[in-house]
Amino acid sequence: MSPTYPSGRDVLRESVREQRRDVGLGALLASGHQVGEALVPVLIGVVIDRAVTGSDTGALLLWLGVLAVVYVGLALSFRFGAWAGDRSAVRSEHSLRLALVRRVLHPGGGAEEGRLPGALANIATEDAKRVGGVNTAVMYGIASLAGILTCAFVLLRTSVLLGLVVLLGTPVLLWLGHLLSKPLETRSEAEQERAAHASAVAADLVAGLRILKGIGGESAAIARYRTTSRDSLAATLKAARAQAFQSGMVLSLTGCLIALVALVGGRLAAEGSISLGQLVSAVGLALFLVGPLEVLAWVNAELAQGRASAGRVAEVLATPRGVTAGELSLPAQVRGALRLTGVSHGGLREVDLDIAPGELLGVVATDPAHASDLLRCLARRADPDAGTVELDGVSLRDLDPAEMRTALLVAEHDADLFEGTVRDNVTAAAPASGDPGPAMTAAGVVQVAQTLSEGEDTAVSERGRSLSGGQRQRVALARALAADRAVLVVHDPTTAVDAVTEAGIAAGLREVRRGRTTVVVTTSPALLAVTDRVVLLDGGRVTDTAPHADLIARHETYRAAVLA
Repeated sequence: MSPTYPSGRDVLRESVREQRRDVGLGALLASGHQVGEALVPVLIGVVIDRAVTGSDTGALLLWLGVLAVVYVGLALSFRFGAWAGDRSAVRSEHSLRLALVRRVLHPGGGAEEGRLPGALANIATEDAKRVGGVNTAVMYGIASLAGILTCAFVLLRTSVLLGLVVLLGTPVLLWLGHLLSKPLETRSEAEQERAAHASAVAADLVAGLRILKGIGGESAAIARYRTTSRDSLAATLKAARAQAFQSGMVLSLTGCLIALVALVGGRLAAEGSISLGQLVSAVGLALFLVGPLEVLAWVNAELAQGRASAGRVAEVLATPRGVTAGELSLPAQVRGALRLTGVSHGGLREVDLDIAPGELLGVVATDPAHASDLLRCLARRADPDAGTVELDGVSLRDLDPAEMRTALLVAEHDADLFEGTVRDNVTAAAPASGDPGPAMTAAGVVQVAQTLSEGEDTAVSERGRSLSGGQRQRVALARALAADRAVLVVHDPTTAVDAVTEAGIAAGLREVRRGRTTVVVTTSPALLAVTDRVVLLDGGRVTDTAPHADLIARHETYRAAVLA
């Protein structure tokens, strides 16, 4: 049975359903406010008919007191209704944001494919906020309808004709407002798409700022962002024009309805069908209608923008996972035996490889893309197109990715650091009872800490930009070693360090990982020299395997890959 994924409308419905208690409470209180607002012109009409016209001071004081009570009630109901509505919007936004983050961070992956980090951040903030705001819009929409129905009821009691004008005119006005919101929905979706792309490009440029300055690429980067920003501006202006047109047209139609109510009321008063107080009430109610009808126009616009944002949120939530969880579990004690049988993926072609428990294996790929393909399969960011990867005799396809990664860790070459201290970064994935000291020594982080102002407690900025490239690499390698996994795969962990430091790291890596399976994907002679054996991947196939010194002596392709 194929899985079902949420649509934009499903996301909206779920957002309102989860907060139905607050939405219901807010709608009830806001409806009380609208009913109170509608009763104000009615009470003024009663005061005119029963107190002012008859010069009855007692009646005047009585009805003024009733009017004061109504004002207090509508003020309090508005205050607490707005509080409940805002709370429902914020909670819904928070819930959506958590759902999006859970989806992006899911071990099965997939949500990040084809999307820049900035675009995902925009969806989790701006789009989630718009969808959450639908709760407030629904609340105010219900309250506005309650006000309009109250107005229609009073007018029906005053004159059937006046009541029918409101009862028949309001649905027509709502239907026209809905039709007018369609262009806004389309343009709002385009606006959010372009804004998200602009945010993503900006984040991408900021992340590579140091590199851009180093190669003198500032002008090209500025030109790229200027083009993206102009596209975003154009989409925003189109959406703004659509919203202005929709608001203007709805306001004009609202004015026509109010003018019609006032015209009919005036004619009835002139004919003597209604009293002076009832005429004042009718005119007051006609003016009161401006508020609820404007709110309904705003609700239409909010729903249009909310639907567009909900579609973008649903698209991320509905992204198929890159890999699915299997039903098997790893043995209680993982030995660390890896076996690749007939693995084909990307550029890899029928790769067969046995890695014994506790072996330190080097892998040299003549094409860096093939190294990346191998890492994707070992990390189970993707399943092989053909063949199997097994850990202790269990296919990775049959394991939950989260459980698998508690035993097998793939440390990518471009792994980022996080905000915090040097020590916090090293111990991020370490067992609670583990000692990070050996890992820090093996990776050369102890030497790094000695050059920093506060040693291991030195603060690290976002993505580790406060450290040099070599320092970042050593901290990232120490983090992978401190995780203490049964199987560790590292990719080019020393490309940014000098030869002396690299030799020390190679010796430290072998020592700290002694007895546990380790795969080093690299072309570094210093690292390859400490491995038990090396596998040569050429043209996506395993073409030779032997100790490093033997491959250097007998294989020209190998010499070209590691000594060039």
